[in-house]
Amino acid sequence: MVNSTPNEESYTYAKSGVSISAGNALVKAIAPLARATARPGADAELGGFGGFFDPRAAGYRDPLLVAANDGVGTKVKLAIDHDRHDAIGIDLVAMCVNDLIVQGAEPLFFLDYFATGKLDTGVAERVVAGIAEGCRIAGCALIGGETAEMPGMYVAGDYDLAGFSVGAVERGEQLTGEKVQAGDVLLGLASSGVHSNGYSLVRRLAADRGWKLNRPALFDSDILLIDALIAPTRIYVKSLLPQIRAGQIHALAHITGGGLLENVPRVLPEGLHARIDADAWEQPRLMSFLQAQGNIEPSEFARTFNCGVGMVLAVASEDVDALTEALTAAGETVHRIGMIETGLRGCTVSGSVETWSAREPWAATHHA
Repeated sequence: MVNSTPNEESYTYAKSGVSISAGNALVKAIAPLARATARPGADAELGGFGGFFDPRAAGYRDPLLVAANDGVGTKVKLAIDHDRHDAIGIDLVAMCVNDLIVQGAEPLFFLDYFATGKLDTGVAERVVAGIAEGCRIAGCALIGGETAEMPGMYVAGDYDLAGFSVGAVERGEQLTGEKVQAGDVLLGLASSGVHSNGYSLVRRLAADRGWKLNRPALFDSDILLIDALIAPTRIYVKSLLPQIRAGQIHALAHITGGGLLENVPRVLPEGLHARIDADAWEQPRLMSFLQAQGNIEPSEFARTFNCGVGMVLAVASEDVDALTEALTAAGETVHRIGMIETGLRGCTVSGSVETWSAREPWAATHHA
């Protein structure tokens, strides 16, 4: 028997700031969103303690599993501050599945983690709708996740996201970089914007320069500056998967934190050096705006932002034309941006005077 005085307060979870009913309402609301991402191997029903996936039903005979997890960084804060919750989930999926495809793996399923101080089911549902849309674009099933309501951990209105994805590649078809050789051509696939790296600098510039984010962008009067900055990360899975399976790609590098300079060497064997010509493609106007506003040196720019290229491919020179045609037909914008040569393992990005606002010819090198 529990002893209590008549006037003693009766504690509940709700009084501590956690609403079980709000959580249940969210699960009910997002169940159809998850169901819409179902694919062979997954029935995408939520509510159990875990999600099942059957690789054999997905068509694999002897698959290697590849796992990736990531977040969206301080881009989440930009979304929160400007009520742009609808596409941030696409970024979350993109950061994970683009890391899988560079290893030759097809993303199979995805789980998300949404943490907040007080659950706003309307905001959470918008975020999860974006996650489901990202999964649809990538062709993977949203099979589960976790919503954590943690009073005192986050200030009012704040939330954070993490994503986890598993992909599969048939044994022997994985991309490890061992096929890369001197003479290979580097192709760059255009990014859709800043993607999901560099936002601490973007937000610092916005504060220091007093940007009016809800006004038309100086470089494009047809779009608000906030919408240009918040544009979701491009997902390259469906356009690259057929080319990977055809054996036409030697290596792929997802251009995230560290930019072109530090990500390309990650997929090179010892004794090979990537040489990227910044003159080979036009810097997107958003990138030029960021560089000018921050007076950012080209070498710093090459290791901070994607510079208009979200994915880099190393391919044999004889396959360049066919690959460019196939990827263009799949909706990608393809630039020929450089070559692989013998040398210390690493990458050099160089440009002429005026390229990336340079006052003189420049080069930046990173050794892996």
